Amino acid sequence: MTLPERIGKYAIERMIGRGGMSVVYQAIDPEIQRAVALKVIEKELLDEGERSIVLARFKYEAQAAGRLIHPRIVTIFEYGEDDRNAFIAMELVRGDSVHELLLREHQPALERVREVILPLLDALEYSHAHGVTHRDIKPSNILIGPKGEVKVSDFGIARIESSALTQYGLVVGTPFYMSPEQCMGEDTDARTDLYSAGVIAYELLTGRRPFPGKGSNASVMREVLDNIAPNPSELNRKLNGQMDYVIQKALAKKAEDRYQNAREFADDFRLAIDDCIEGAFLTASAPTTVETPQIGFSSDMLDLARKVRLPNADSLDFTDEPASTPAAEASVPGPAAQEAPKARILFVDDEERILNALKSIFRSKYHVFTATSGDQAFEFLKRFRVHLIVSDQRMPGMLGVELLRRAKELSPTTVRILLTGYSDLASIVGSINEGEVYRFINKPWNNQDIQGVVAEATAIGVELADTAVAAAAPPEKMDEAILVVDPSDSYKRAINELFGDAYHVIHVATLSAALGVMQNRAVAVIVADIGPAQSEDTAGFKLLKQEHPEILSIVLTDASDSELVIDLINQAQIFRFLNKPINYKLLKSHVQAALARYASFKQAPELTKQYQVSGADKLRATSLGRALIENIKRLRSFIPRFR
Repeated sequence: MTLPERIGKYAIERMIGRGGMSVVYQAIDPEIQRAVALKVIEKELLDEGERSIVLARFKYEAQAAGRLIHPRIVTIFEYGEDDRNAFIAMELVRGDSVHELLLREHQPALERVREVILPLLDALEYSHAHGVTHRDIKPSNILIGPKGEVKVSDFGIARIESSALTQYGLVVGTPFYMSPEQCMGEDTDARTDLYSAGVIAYELLTGRRPFPGKGSNASVMREVLDNIAPNPSELNRKLNGQMDYVIQKALAKKAEDRYQNAREFADDFRLAIDDCIEGAFLTASAPTTVETPQIGFSSDMLDLARKVRLPNADSLDFTDEPASTPAAEASVPGPAAQEAPKARILFVDDEERILNALKSIFRSKYHVFTATSGDQAFEFLKRFRVHLIVSDQRMPGMLGVELLRRAKELSPTTVRILLTGYSDLASIVGSINEGEVYRFINKPWNNQDIQGVVAEATAIGVELADTAVAAAAPPEKMDEAILVVDPSDSYKRAINELFGDAYHVIHVATLSAALGVMQNRAVAVIVADIGPAQSEDTAGFKLLKQEHPEILSIVLTDASDSELVIDLINQAQIFRFLNKPINYKLLKSHVQAALARYASFKQAPELTKQYQVSGADKLRATSLGRALIENIKRLRSFIPRFR
């Protein structure tokens, strides 16, 4: 091919790439002697009927990408046209693309994958925030500079959301990397780019595309639409269940089931890839003498469950056979009987890769059982005692919140944790109000964090396993007060009307004022109005619960931020949440439940352990934390038996 000497003002040096409609040259801007990449469309090669559409898209490319000034995106310098050509002058990135990287390395090192995917998602987060969807993310469009810097190029079919180019019904993209909605010719948005990024991550991690395809583009698109890709960990033993979760979520067929923005994808991918690099799953998966089958309720599984030794086997209530049978005693021979028994954990999730990942982390330290639905798990709980149940939220048959509610009724001393990849505020609030969860853990988890939380939870479960919990009713009268923390007095009036005849009701405007009252007055229940910006109150709750887990807190809030609620669950052990406007029938029910729980604490003070919190060390070190903790320490030790 004969190179043109000049296009516009640019002197052509060599061709560096060719696409479906365009050619890319390395060229020189003679006015400032700057090397550029010049993307060129020769007008006469375009079909006359489509020429205006193609050139319009090409111009929109320049306008879209020209708005994006970001270190991870190739910079556009100029758009121009002459009689023969339309062209875009852009930053020249000297180096390779991810396409060349994959040709050289079948399965790049995980560190290298991290260095590609996180910058890619950073670029997409920025472009999406500016209303620009790329729509052709593929390895050849991800450039790697000589120092390893990653830049996204070729917004050739990107569109500004207000453009109307898609009215022509054009299906655009590269089949291997196209999202299902692109394959169907449907509307696309930022989640299309996230799908393509997921395909590239899959290819880098495993050395193959999730949908390799054979033959025509149509067959590739059909595979994208109809098939589910194998889990990456099946193709690369260095990967784990967390990475499977992240990639499969990115590759979800329905856009609403995928990551909704690049930041979510990046945060989850970072956790997963770091755990894979550290090899935490490999070191935690040593073989054990106890098999951890998935629940199917075979006779072998039931026998195994009966044989597991617990701190006090006689306290177990097996449905069809007591735990202290000769078979149970014989299951631990000789000296092993002197070893500290392992705690029992039941993990519940409808995704087997998640269960496999959790088993690999915990089976060397605990007896681990798994179930793939809430119904299966509940049937197991009716037969056997466990110290900890960790449940996903969205499962077939029975949601996690319902399972944890039933588990609380069936076995009050079993500690409950909700583990989920969804930040649905209603489900989070339900997990507290109905399931009384000990902690809320997000998928994908951090291995160190989840091991710490599970260790705390199982220790509590083991300690409480032999505690008899009698149903307690709210006392008719009590010396301890109900404290209402509210800048106004509206909720105080409501609490007074509901409980003022039987209980002392005190009103203060802030938690700091509440701490002053509590130095001279015993308090059983706090009802507090907390808004998103009231950081002092949220900090105070965290520190108060560390010192006094027996005080039960009910939060009234109009906050829509699920992170605030999760934070209060994990660090302040809030007893109940109520969204504004307040349903006073629910408010009455929640306060009665808190009073009844407080009465049960008097009967069995060790139950307060389920309401202990930790992890506020950083908060204690702040000036606000120091001031609050001094106030809290001055509180009367009004119920010595709780210590």
